[in-house]
Amino acid sequence: MSTQPSVILHLGLGSFHRAHQAVYLQALHDAGDTRWVLAGGHIRPDMAETIAALQASGGAYTLETISPQGEHVYQRITSIRQVIGYTPDLAGLIAACADPATKIISFTVTEAGYYLDAKNVLDLATFADLRADLDALRSGAPADAQRAWTIYGALTALLRARRAAGAGPVTLMNCDNLRHNGERSRRGLLQYIAQLGDADLAAWVEANTTSPNAMVDRITPRPTPAVRERVQAATGIDDAAALMGESFIQWVIEDDFIAGRPAWETVGGEMVQSVQAYEEAKIRLLNATHSCIAWAGTLVGYTFIHEGTLDPVIRQFAYDYVTDDVIPVLSPSPLDLPKYRDVVLDRFGNAAIADTNQRVAMDGFSKIPGFIAPTFRERLARNESIASVAMLPALFLAYLQVWHRGGIAYTYQDQAMDPAVAHAICESADPVAAFCADVPLWGNLAGDARLVEAVRAASVRVADFVAAHRA
Repeated sequence: MSTQPSVILHLGLGSFHRAHQAVYLQALHDAGDTRWVLAGGHIRPDMAETIAALQASGGAYTLETISPQGEHVYQRITSIRQVIGYTPDLAGLIAACADPATKIISFTVTEAGYYLDAKNVLDLATFADLRADLDALRSGAPADAQRAWTIYGALTALLRARRAAGAGPVTLMNCDNLRHNGERSRRGLLQYIAQLGDADLAAWVEANTTSPNAMVDRITPRPTPAVRERVQAATGIDDAAALMGESFIQWVIEDDFIAGRPAWETVGGEMVQSVQAYEEAKIRLLNATHSCIAWAGTLVGYTFIHEGTLDPVIRQFAYDYVTDDVIPVLSPSPLDLPKYRDVVLDRFGNAAIADTNQRVAMDGFSKIPGFIAPTFRERLARNESIASVAMLPALFLAYLQVWHRGGIAYTYQDQAMDPAVAHAICESADPVAAFCADVPLWGNLAGDARLVEAVRAASVRVADFVAAHRA
């Protein structure tokens, strides 16, 4: 019987993957279960220095975790056994995918990287990079070193090779905050393959892959030079791939794997039939609140999330949003939602994490429809107030107006934003009405008088908040 371990091929060796999924597999290795290992690389030519450092160390790196009480723990992670360097043709990743030992392909892309509208339709008209991948895959043109692959183009290239090699079924495991992430990324992939006209590949994907939904959680800021310095002081290792995260960690996964999986349930993973309740709580109580604090904090000159969380006015915005408008629509829940709210705010107040507003504020044009608009719809369907949830889009609109004037102290990144549309909203005679009329942001709520009224009232509160801080 073969003793070769099964492989999880991960696309995107960024901080979150290395502080989360790799840590769960490390826990299995530490417990003596080495039946699975990780391999991975990037589909974009980014993080070159980190990838080089990981290649030099054989995939090993040091993780620093810090609790809200300030306890620092250092852990050497060695579960990534193969680091695949980026090439424009993705040759290394394609070869790994075509290996029968690979049983799971996982990926961390962020919400905007799936290019899906509110109806889960792939937005090919807006995004040139999607069309560029299609053109390359149709024509077999040489790889363009200047072009970054989308997740759909990369998966299509990988799965074509796997099918041709007869390497067998494989699970496609999404490790992002996209709502219903497995099924939605699967739907996007199948739409993409349909655009390609590859009916044989579409049929193979339908028959030979599964796409479990999952909920992932661990705050993992971008590493700073200070992290590397602390790791060296504590461990004696000068680690160019060192990173840090909070002590809290959670992973809830639908148990829908077509080619086997690690025994994550033995090391704290939660294998469930449905992740929906966990997912909704995380997206609305944590992700939306995180963005609320980042937008508000930026408006008054804070740099870090903990600064905004410890500001009593900003903390109250977040607390009221969850308590008044979110908990009622998510109840009943298998989670203790008030307790979860309090744990989230405590985590955000962890000064040692030094998580930046810049990191958390990004991708507002994905977060409004994904994280925030559902609460509006559900509250309005119940004829209930939307005053507290309206503070979040009002904060983002105020943030957007400062960005429009060139007043944000850092570079704002938003893959789903059309800058021309955003500037036009801000230049409108009535920015609130223009913002609330944007269909990609609001879907069937766009232009709803109740939405406009609530965001207008909340915008007055935001202006008063900013003015009070400046006084």
